[in-house]
Amino acid sequence: MATITYEHVTKRFDETTAVDDLNIDVVDGEFLVLVGPSGCGKTTALRMLAGLEDVTEGRILIGEQIVNNIAPGKRDIAMVFQSYALYPHMTVYGNLAFSLKNFGVSKQEIERRVREAAEILELDPLLKRKPKQLSGGQRQRVALGRAIVREPAAFLMDEPLSNLDAALRVQTRAEILKLQNRLGTTTIYVTHDQIEAMTMGDRIAVMNLGVLQQIGPPKDLYTSPANTFVATFIGSPAMNLLPSGALGAGIGDSGQLVGFRPEHVQLGNGKPNCAHCDATIEVVQYLGDEQLAYLRLGDAEIVAKLPLEARLEPGRRERFAVPFHNLLLFDAESGEAVGFAA
Repeated sequence: MATITYEHVTKRFDETTAVDDLNIDVVDGEFLVLVGPSGCGKTTALRMLAGLEDVTEGRILIGEQIVNNIAPGKRDIAMVFQSYALYPHMTVYGNLAFSLKNFGVSKQEIERRVREAAEILELDPLLKRKPKQLSGGQRQRVALGRAIVREPAAFLMDEPLSNLDAALRVQTRAEILKLQNRLGTTTIYVTHDQIEAMTMGDRIAVMNLGVLQQIGPPKDLYTSPANTFVATFIGSPAMNLLPSGALGAGIGDSGQLVGFRPEHVQLGNGKPNCAHCDATIEVVQYLGDEQLAYLRLGDAEIVAKLPLEARLEPGRRERFAVPFHNLLLFDAESGEAVGFAA
């Protein structure tokens, strides 16, 4: 296990800056998620740590060692990719053992590590099978097992669940978390899926256009986003953003935006310590334990997450309320958060 540090790390491809002055300190045993849209720089940041891309400027450290000029195979890390990259002609046992043989590990130690990884991932019944005989979830567990047997200082995972269906992704997320909690290995996990990020990370680092936007625990990013990008990227449905004054006079100054989460919208009039507005219900979506209402408020659309007992009828105009303490203010030009309305 080890700490991981990005110190003013920049990566340029010709005239394009993929990662710009990235600074992150990952503590020993932490599960850090790098999240952001396609092209935000998260995978490039991971590949620089792995040694698969050169660093243009800055330093990357694993523990106390600067690894900028160290070969990938000597960095004491193990990667799990989006593609499982299993050797089709080898059994599960052979796939798990392959890298250890290349590193000159003794047969006895290979046996110990492979058997231990197989027990952790419940692969014992599958050790004699080949990849074509495995399901997608089983192949992913083998890919994880190949990382485990290395007993590295850190795991690097690049969109490892993208090839799985929705139900299996949820199950495998839980398996990865249990695995990381058991092993305590420092892990950096890259994904574009903000739900994956929210449910898995000790901390989340949100990136956009090569720049780190905010880093912190999932709850902090959700309740106190640093800017409008984080506010709308983290959370599903996204945070509602309205110009100042849309919820009444005195809420936000000129040149500010007012933000609030869909679950903070309430149906009804005269609620204390709330801002009120009249909006037309355009669409209602049933979600089983709650419902989403898409509301038209002048030129803007907002989303409300409401209990099932709320009677919502498309086309009807209703009075809605949002508690003052749930209203966030953002600078309209820079997008930076400036605080809460209350």
